[in-house]
Amino acid sequence: MKPFLPREMREPPRLPSRLDHPPATPKHVLLLIPFYPKDPYGSFGKHVLTPSQALTSIAAATPSDWSVSYWDENLLQGPPPVSPMPQVVGITVHLTFARRTYELAAWYRERGAIVVLGGPHVTACEEEAAPHANAVVHGEGAQVWPRLLRDVEQSTLKTAYRGSYKRPFRKSPLPRRSVLPRALFLTTSSLIATRGCHNRCDFCFLSTSGMLTPYQRRDVADVVEDFASDDQPYGVFTDNNLGSDRQYLRELCEGLRPLDKIWSAAVSLDVTDDVSLVREMALAGCTGVFVGFESLWHENLRDVGKRCSDPADYGRRVRIFRNHGIQVNGSFVFGFDHDTEDVFNRTVDWIEQHRLECATFHILTPYPGTPLFDRLEYEGRILHRNWDLYDTAHAVFRPARMSCEKLEEGYAWCYQRLFSHASIWRRRPEDIRSVAPYLAMSYLYKKSNFLWRFLIRHRLTAAVWRPLVEVTRRRHLRCRKKLAASMGANTVGVGNVVSAGV
Repeated sequence: MKPFLPREMREPPRLPSRLDHPPATPKHVLLLIPFYPKDPYGSFGKHVLTPSQALTSIAAATPSDWSVSYWDENLLQGPPPVSPMPQVVGITVHLTFARRTYELAAWYRERGAIVVLGGPHVTACEEEAAPHANAVVHGEGAQVWPRLLRDVEQSTLKTAYRGSYKRPFRKSPLPRRSVLPRALFLTTSSLIATRGCHNRCDFCFLSTSGMLTPYQRRDVADVVEDFASDDQPYGVFTDNNLGSDRQYLRELCEGLRPLDKIWSAAVSLDVTDDVSLVREMALAGCTGVFVGFESLWHENLRDVGKRCSDPADYGRRVRIFRNHGIQVNGSFVFGFDHDTEDVFNRTVDWIEQHRLECATFHILTPYPGTPLFDRLEYEGRILHRNWDLYDTAHAVFRPARMSCEKLEEGYAWCYQRLFSHASIWRRRPEDIRSVAPYLAMSYLYKKSNFLWRFLIRHRLTAAVWRPLVEVTRRRHLRCRKKLAASMGANTVGVGNVVSAGV
């Protein structure tokens, strides 16, 4: 039986039907994130972890003579505002909320606003998205945004604008966080140091046809300034793989270390090839890493072009992170062609055996425009194009070695077991001093959806979460001193530091 899912977590806020709204306010922009239904098996907390950096970058690129407001429908504050009525509405479009995007676009256009759509779904499905907007943006939006707004002023708006990801990343503006409702996020320090990835996995959105995203690095000094300027103890790097360039990561850690803040990031497991680099990450404030294990079977990884470490060596590499006070949030995907019905039990058994503090599960989802989608479509295995269900929680293609029903049941079972009292306890840290903070974070994140709903609706997210983060930061600073005083890069046993970000 599915867990209870409150209406406001599964249905978007109702848009008013009345048309007698005030006229559009000249030179006012509304940047909007549409609602998407929440997974009843996951944590509602992750949806308020940190804001979209895409929109705060657009806000930073907005000319100074324009005003900007920001609205995220997933913050449970009701429908988007109409007072003031924006002259321009900018929406970044992802697959799972494409339909809601089109509803919002139609609603605002009926009231005289100009709607601009951008984001990965526009790149993948331009013919679908374009009729719903006055203009669409491909590629880096911040690059073309000032020109687009000047065209609005001069009534010369084009139907399409194209920004190149080949432009030096260092020229992109730092995010403008002043537009954010700070009380509604766990942290507003959404950070990005690199763009692109050296891997091109067949199922990843970065492999979408037409999305030419070369690997680039931001100047370390700019990243450090960005983090330092935001009054937050904890930051989240949203890079696809912060460890893709190890020398750059080392330089970044040197820059971050004096800030005495904590942070988490997505990295590939091969960053543990250099244990001294993991040590530098810990000394710079890294408390948690998100690692895309994807599968424990080499055949699956080979089939989708995932270049990574040998799955037989995963456990040893996890221990390297843990020995430096860095917890691992593992990502696992089900539905690969070599997966059979025992994949669920075997995966969760492995997670518990290696005491992963957190894990995220996904059903393999063929995003349009990716090599995976093209292959499955060629094989006649794509079931439909209802993008609402392309959320990694539903089977949208025919698996090779199990039914769609078994795939969805197994996915749900993994979350139910992982979030159970027994599993949380089995995965407790070996260091007795770390058990209490681990349990506190685990229960708040994994067993408190009823509480998250209340906190989000009543704008209490930051008030409750950030004091816990500050405690974690101070604890981590003590562990850093212990690690820094130890001899050699391979020193172990500094104790687990529970990340504030999972």
